Amino acid sequence: MSMNVLGGALEVCGMDPLTGFYRNGCCDTGPDDHGLHLVCTQVTEAFLKFSKARGNDLSTSIPAYGFVGLKPGDRWCLCVERWREALDEGMAPQVVLAATHVSALEFVALDDLKLHAVDAGERREPNSSPE
Repeated sequence: MSMNVLGGALEVCGMDPLTGFYRNGCCDTGPDDHGLHLVCTQVTEAFLKFSKARGNDLSTSIPAYGFVGLKPGDRWCLCVERWREALDEGMAPQVVLAATHVSALEFVALDDLKLHAVDAGERREPNSSPE
């Protein structure tokens, strides 16, 4: 069973559109996932524009691959390096912590993920003690 960044079981990120490297709705990973689609995000218009400008157009549908294109509010398993790049540029989309794979912590700090948590109850200031 895969774990999330909070230490629990990895939850589903999104079924509509169907996300995940394995298109099972989860940000699971494995040896074939060279992009490391680990971070469950809730995308915004600003992030979609940022990603397109960086050469990864996530908003345009590609029917041949069964990809409908994302719109603001959709949940999507994002490559951890793309999320970190967006973070560095101040464009990081929100994160669903319970659906973000624990392996993401090899690349980004939990505090950074928590600062961008979808659920305000999951957010906390860096280096503060848990509630």
